[in-house]
Amino acid sequence: MRETIPDHLALHGYRGTVVAVRHLRDLQEEIQDRYGRGLLHEDVYNRYLAQFEYQTPESITNARSLIVVAYADPPVRLTFSRKGKTALLNVPPTYLHAEAKDAEVERRLTELLAQEGYRVARALAPKKLLAARSGLARYGKNNIAYVEGLGSYHRLAVFCSDCPCEAEQWIEAGMLERCERCHACQRACPSGAIGSDRFLLRAERCLTFWNEMPKGIAFPDWVEDSWHNCLVGCLHCQRICPENGMLKDWYEEGAEFSDRETELILAGADPSTLPASLTEKLERWDLLELYDLLPRNLLACLENNAR
Repeated sequence: MRETIPDHLALHGYRGTVVAVRHLRDLQEEIQDRYGRGLLHEDVYNRYLAQFEYQTPESITNARSLIVVAYADPPVRLTFSRKGKTALLNVPPTYLHAEAKDAEVERRLTELLAQEGYRVARALAPKKLLAARSGLARYGKNNIAYVEGLGSYHRLAVFCSDCPCEAEQWIEAGMLERCERCHACQRACPSGAIGSDRFLLRAERCLTFWNEMPKGIAFPDWVEDSWHNCLVGCLHCQRICPENGMLKDWYEEGAEFSDRETELILAGADPSTLPASLTEKLERWDLLELYDLLPRNLLACLENNAR
């Protein structure tokens, strides 16, 4: 190829690297080893990790490489009005417009690889672990992947291709050097998910785990009202992290919801009955995908904000 895949991605503002497809087996063995040793809570494993596929996509015969890509994805700040008060609530990176953003990366890769007769397809592999093992990212003490220049405000995408992998690195998943002497995220995490007894996050204690629960599942009694800070997910540990120091005030300004629109969301009104203007707003900001979670999470955030 006239240019390398990482160089091509960099031209479009992305970061990326390529590793041999055989490492799918390494990723599978590492995840299964953690699970087998009881380091992963059963519910966490079933929800987030059991879904991964370690076979190459059927559309890619003679698959030879995995391409992992990181691109900027700041938090989105939404405004909700209720009872004369206004609340600014964030949605962290990775949640909104993921399909459209990943599709754009895929299009860029397809354009490049097709020039040499190669193909590309999305792969459902452990993204953070692959990014860390390939050297594209390093873990923070909070177990979030950090990419140089993007901190934790990014999204990862993984693709499989039949293009050759001519050079690669495959390293132990490492922690940021700064994390060795920093405890900011541990102090900021209200639930104790970031422990001092082990590196692996206790994800079953993480607020994100609980506010991604399906509709109808209440927060456990030990989750305090004051912890709620995002419409979905959590930013406590990312906001305080020194690695995000230059990015802490970076966000995308999102939609504004009137008192009436806020009350309709809180009531859990059927999307088909919502005013067209509200449906269009939710759709434009990719919130219909999260709609079942919104009444519970929004109420928790607004009540915390009102205190």
